[in-house]
Amino acid sequence: METILSYLLPALLYAFLSAHFWRTRWRGAAASAPQGIRVWERAALAAALLLHGHTLYGELFGDGAMRFGFSSALSLMLWLTVLMYWVESFHARLEGLQPLVLPLAGICALLPGLFPGQHLLTDVTSTIFRVHFFIAMVAYSLFTLAALHAIMMAVAERRLHRGELTTPLAKLPPLLTMESLLFHLITVAFVLLTLTLVSGIAFSETLFGKALEFNHKTLFSILSWLIFAVLLIGRHARGWRGRKALHWTLAGFATLLLAYIGSRFVLEVILGRAG
Repeated sequence: METILSYLLPALLYAFLSAHFWRTRWRGAAASAPQGIRVWERAALAAALLLHGHTLYGELFGDGAMRFGFSSALSLMLWLTVLMYWVESFHARLEGLQPLVLPLAGICALLPGLFPGQHLLTDVTSTIFRVHFFIAMVAYSLFTLAALHAIMMAVAERRLHRGELTTPLAKLPPLLTMESLLFHLITVAFVLLTLTLVSGIAFSETLFGKALEFNHKTLFSILSWLIFAVLLIGRHARGWRGRKALHWTLAGFATLLLAYIGSRFVLEVILGRAG
């Protein structure tokens, strides 16, 4: 059983790093802001990930069963998002995502302590289930990173058109480079989402102990897949970019959140049901 302190520690460390990056990279003109992430900053972020991951593991598997409610799903999703950001930051300039990713990670690290998961998952020892679950969560996390990246691009593009581009935004990579990274994230996430849907449909009885049901979860998952499919087709066939790409990205992400996290939130918080 995790204590409230175990949820607070990673949240506080995320909050400290959020404030630090905002103060040193983004506040005011920040003309002398350093490029890249310093060694101690990487180490502090790694420490936050370790603390968050340890607490999350205890929340998910602490009593011998797997509990996976909306709060655990969000916490795991943001943990993976920060982890991917941390790894990708070695190879790509992702500085602008810090003020967006870290505060969300801090909030989501706290959520399981406030809303303990009550939804028990069955057949978690199945290899097929584990692969399905892992692919699904990585897809969710990549789409989260893509959505935050798209928001950052929209802010930079709007400021550029208004002639209000501050020094921190000006030090971001060119918009075309950021756009290329955005669609790279979406493409990889879309492939993983496709595998998630295919495995869920093909192995429904093995994964969940029953035939596939066409419910709100299935509906929103398929709808999200269709939105991202249209976005990628529009990108390659018609050169979609800018605000149109942003709107489709955020619409697909919002629909994907409704597929599981939204439905679990309604059941657990609003209706007070575990199943």
